[in-house]
Amino acid sequence: MCGIAGVAGELDHADMTDAVSKMISTLARRGPDGEGIEVWNCAALGHKRLAIFDLSEAGRQPMLSPDGSIGIVFNGAIYNFQDLRLELERLGYEFLSRTDTEVLIHGYREWGIYGLVTRVRGMFAIGLWDDSARKLFLVRDRLGVKPLVFTLRSKQIVFASTVRALRAGGFVDELDDQAVVDYLEFGFVTEARTIYRGASRVPAASIIEWSGEGIKTTVYWRPPKACPSALSFEDAVAETERLFLKAVERRLFADVPVGSLLSGGVDSSLVCWALSELGADITAYTVGTPLDPSDETPAARATATQLGIRHKIFDLSADDNPDITDLVSAFPEPFACASALGMLRVSRAVAQEATVLLTGDGGDDVFLGYPEHRHLWLAEKLARTLPTAAADLWVRSRESFPRFGQLRRMASFLDYASGGLGAVTNAHDGLPLHKNQGVLGERLVTSIVDQRRIEWSQNSARQVLSDYLDYDRHTRFVSEFLTKVDGATMHYSLEARSPFLDQDLWEFAASLPFEMRLRQGRSKAVLRELARRRIGKSVARAPKRGFTIPVQRWMAGKWQAKVAETLRDSILEKEGWIQAGPTLKWLEESTRAGRAPKQLWYLFVLESWLRNEFARAKAARLKNWKRGVNEARISSLMEAEF
Repeated sequence: MCGIAGVAGELDHADMTDAVSKMISTLARRGPDGEGIEVWNCAALGHKRLAIFDLSEAGRQPMLSPDGSIGIVFNGAIYNFQDLRLELERLGYEFLSRTDTEVLIHGYREWGIYGLVTRVRGMFAIGLWDDSARKLFLVRDRLGVKPLVFTLRSKQIVFASTVRALRAGGFVDELDDQAVVDYLEFGFVTEARTIYRGASRVPAASIIEWSGEGIKTTVYWRPPKACPSALSFEDAVAETERLFLKAVERRLFADVPVGSLLSGGVDSSLVCWALSELGADITAYTVGTPLDPSDETPAARATATQLGIRHKIFDLSADDNPDITDLVSAFPEPFACASALGMLRVSRAVAQEATVLLTGDGGDDVFLGYPEHRHLWLAEKLARTLPTAAADLWVRSRESFPRFGQLRRMASFLDYASGGLGAVTNAHDGLPLHKNQGVLGERLVTSIVDQRRIEWSQNSARQVLSDYLDYDRHTRFVSEFLTKVDGATMHYSLEARSPFLDQDLWEFAASLPFEMRLRQGRSKAVLRELARRRIGKSVARAPKRGFTIPVQRWMAGKWQAKVAETLRDSILEKEGWIQAGPTLKWLEESTRAGRAPKQLWYLFVLESWLRNEFARAKAARLKNWKRGVNEARISSLMEAEF
């Protein structure tokens, strides 16, 4: 894990160095173990290192080919790099380090960028400069675990791990109106854009090739669709076990301490079971919240005892409350996922003892563990038997149907069975609630979220779960779930690795028919059966849990005065994004109700994030001014001396 940045194109040598230096300075927490900058005539690469493989200076980045014509900066981990290294050594390549980065350098020389990327297994964001070809390649891993953003200027491309780095380099500055709209809808900025106008994300599973003549984007991988299978359920469980053990084993290799998260749920328990099965000498960590209903300590302790693994509990006191400052500092774009506050606390605690952390993320997404997966599967089955005339009738008359209690759930179900993905995306209560409360300012009052334009279709309804999984993988999964883990762990210089994101396991699970993954209507039936066999019924039957942070109650309670003060003197209002009066009235109503809607939490986070960014920019300007003054003094002294 590291922070990377670079620029290619027409730019003065000194300006390139200065810009890259400013960018990587913002990435220090992603890489506290070292830094480096390499400059060519038309490119510069910068790197902040979190040392995982080969802790010596031989692992320094940017890493160059022996002749210096190829340079690479890399964030992530290549889990099969030792196998690739053996293959390259047989081809005559010599290695000077024990890193996965050097494998990427030689692999590019032997196989080219496309041949290399199809061979590697892992999570990665790569910037590779080929000086001979005058080309820059930007590559992001298959699922989008590691972030990578870029911006295009006249005959120039700039990239970095975060948009905050791009801004520090002076390449972006203005907020993107549509990105703000997306954020108010979802609580995060989607993959389709970044919070700053002019900056874009490298899409997951994509290669961007840049030269002075232009830019080309190539998608190098797509997950398989669910399809009929000759496998029995028993065979599917057995193959899942085999692939899962291999995925965990791949993620154990490191030259630093490795730990694992353990909650009371299925996924993290399976990770710890696999560690025990593989004989790994690893400590499992649980963050306890004594006296809190969400405390998972008893279940985690029982699992650890049963598996015979070392277990450590970090108890958080009732006074150890999350702070909004930590959230807006850790995430370079506004990010209102409340559980990120919990992940930050977990990361802070575990970072005292480990540098690599295995997690259970991704199991719910590919093995179908969320309630909506079952609901949409049932809606899909209904849609296939529903006459077209009946579906059309429902769409025409749905507005008159009562929507309260169980009737509301029934109406939504009929929407999905008649309208498919378009109905699902319109069921979200994001931006419209802001509009109904009259809080939007003149810049946003007429805005529309792109996802709400998705057409209602009975054809989509007949495959609504499949459509939703593809949609969700490009929105919530990568923009919220993966972003949460990467942002929180990297803020405390931790490398998070999830076996459920393994390519081979993901491809196998994604191809299983829905009837198998939701066997007898049970969420992630395959994983639950594996847990039942290898750990026990109590874990297999465990409900889905999360690290609960009750921000909506706190906003109407102990945080109320702070929230009101923040929104009363609001940058958002001054810039025309919201109206403070209706917003404060909404907060007052929520205080009386004892709970604020999540949309108010979104506004509070956005305002707090903006203030943090303004403070960063002010500090950077002051630093640059002082540096300029010092350089002028040095120059004056030198002139006087000579």
